[in-house]
Amino acid sequence: MVEQLPELIDPLHLAEKRAELEGRLFLSGLDRLSDSLYSDEGAVAVSLRFFREGRWAIVEGQIYATLNLICQNCTQPLEQAVHSRFRLGVVTSIAQADRLPADCEPLLCTEGQKMPLKDIVEEELILALPAFPKHDYPCFASEHLKDRAAPSKESRVADSTENPFALLAQLKKTGDT
Repeated sequence: MVEQLPELIDPLHLAEKRAELEGRLFLSGLDRLSDSLYSDEGAVAVSLRFFREGRWAIVEGQIYATLNLICQNCTQPLEQAVHSRFRLGVVTSIAQADRLPADCEPLLCTEGQKMPLKDIVEEELILALPAFPKHDYPCFASEHLKDRAAPSKESRVADSTENPFALLAQLKKTGDT
């Protein structure tokens, strides 16, 4: 088992060796995920197991992270724990992806190709994000709504008695045309 995660991996080669990788990746290095984050501080814990199942190279993994997301109601920070388990079948073509077992998602790579490990982790984190992150409590409450509150009945009545053409009427009376 490896503690320091490699930057590049060859999934097919690792499956042949029945390799296991565990370690952490810093969130600041995950560029595509950063658009969804309030802050990219912290790390994601990664655990991956590579093996062969019949003719398929399989990657089973788990990721754990606490992400600082943006609440879609109040646009303030929201801490969200994310835990994802995944099972990927390594394929070299779209035709192979169609024949994968139902419990596997495709991981497309060519034989002998090294790919960034962070790409796999980042993709799984993005898939694990809630569609609309928001606080568990009514965060867009009293303070924000006070400014947008509907005018009271008294103010609506007062406004309706004012004639918007009063200034024009005064000009007409004075003879200034």
